[in-house]
Amino acid sequence: QVRLVESGGGSVQPGGSLRLSCAASGFIFSDNTIKWYRQAPGKGRELVATITRDGGTTNYADSVKGRFTISRDNAKNTVYLQMSRLKPEDTAVYYCRLLYQSRLYWGQGTQVTVSL
Repeated sequence: QVRLVESGGGSVQPGGSLRLSCAASGFIFSDNTIKWYRQAPGKGRELVATITRDGGTTNYADSVKGRFTISRDNAKNTVYLQMSRLKPEDTAVYYCRLLYQSRLYWGQGTQVTVSL
């Protein structure tokens, strides 16, 4: 059974940092690309970052480039999203996503709130 579990969200002041984790199980983790998405209140889901199966290629939304870093530890079946210099507009629920055997899988999400 494929499972994705996000953690690490919380409340932080502007300029602060958080590290999100996405723990995966039920499939061959090291064979798959993983993406982080986010959904702000009243908006659709936005692609934030992508990492290929070996971590060799990463891509970012323009809105987070230079502030967020995606990485993975295939020995731990976990993908990370290090978020720095956070802004109020980064407030959202963050999800990791997997496309596996033609089916999309999402975690339950973790809330990130950036405010004074």
